[in-house]
Amino acid sequence: ASGRNGGQIVNGYSRDLDVIAARYGETAGQLIGGMALEGGNIIRERVAKYNIDCHLVNGGLFAAFTQKQMRGLEHHRDVWASYGHHSLEMVDQAGLAAHVVTDQYVGGLIDHLGGHIHPLNLVQGEAAALESLGGQIFENSPVIAVDTGTQPVVKTAGGEVRAKHVLVCGNAYLGNLLPELATKIMPVSTQVLATEPLGDEAARLLPSNVCVEDCNYVLDYYRRTADNRILYGGGIVYGGADSVAIRAKIIPHMLKTFPSLKNARIDFTWSGNFALTLTRFPQVGKLSPNVYYSHGCSGHGVTTTHLLGRLLGEAVAGSPARFDVLAALPYYPFPGGKMFRVPLTALGAWYYGLRDRFGV
Repeated sequence: ASGRNGGQIVNGYSRDLDVIAARYGETAGQLIGGMALEGGNIIRERVAKYNIDCHLVNGGLFAAFTQKQMRGLEHHRDVWASYGHHSLEMVDQAGLAAHVVTDQYVGGLIDHLGGHIHPLNLVQGEAAALESLGGQIFENSPVIAVDTGTQPVVKTAGGEVRAKHVLVCGNAYLGNLLPELATKIMPVSTQVLATEPLGDEAARLLPSNVCVEDCNYVLDYYRRTADNRILYGGGIVYGGADSVAIRAKIIPHMLKTFPSLKNARIDFTWSGNFALTLTRFPQVGKLSPNVYYSHGCSGHGVTTTHLLGRLLGEAVAGSPARFDVLAALPYYPFPGGKMFRVPLTALGAWYYGLRDRFGV
């Protein structure tokens, strides 16, 4: 869980369901497709059950710059419908004005079961719920080693914990703690800013209060906040290095989308890392019979971490059927190892960024 992400409930995965089925087979594809909405549903269930005040709003928009991207969105809608998911609705350019006021897009796709939340409020609410159920959270206790033997031991500078089961969910912040996992993911930094409170202007720019992400490979994402700011994110830095110039990177994108914000004060900027996998699909598995892991949501962490958490819980509780299907999938390390994974992946991103720029 994270309090620094963009707060967008984006259903599904970083690859579409038909691509996943073609890669992993129909049996796995049907299971994965059937779970595509589950992460978002878990969030809504917990918000209601534990009365978490995280400013939950329904509705997310995928915005297209080109007709080619519109055709891709139509394909996405049709694929999801084939799995029984019917929450997606195409919107033409005229219809976009009800959701986002900009001349950047030719149309889009609304996911009525998407949405957005205040991510820090969500994670704090979930932490409070865990503690109310008897769970314990130890902050400021970095793990320095994990013994993955038959009696797992988690070691910290101040002591150690022996457990029947250990779940490794360090994601982009795992470092070299477990080298066998470090080669399978790459930390990627994304940058976010928040304007000053804008009063009625925020609602004018985003009238229906949906969150938005565009269809480019290196995409922008943004939404209104409960106190009428515009939260705007984008940009990626492979390897996870924090950007030294978040404003210089993000503000030009924001002003291209919303020129009326040229004089808006920027109150906050921050960055954070997500874990990218080679296939852009999350990974789960076991390092030993009692040590489990999950990581690599590849930009869909708000929803997918909740789904993977449920699968981990099922496995530990003795019902591993769904976990086992995902754990049996082939997971590959990045080519070139840790030394070359960043430049090779950045080269690929540069290529796709050029395609975005020229609309091909």
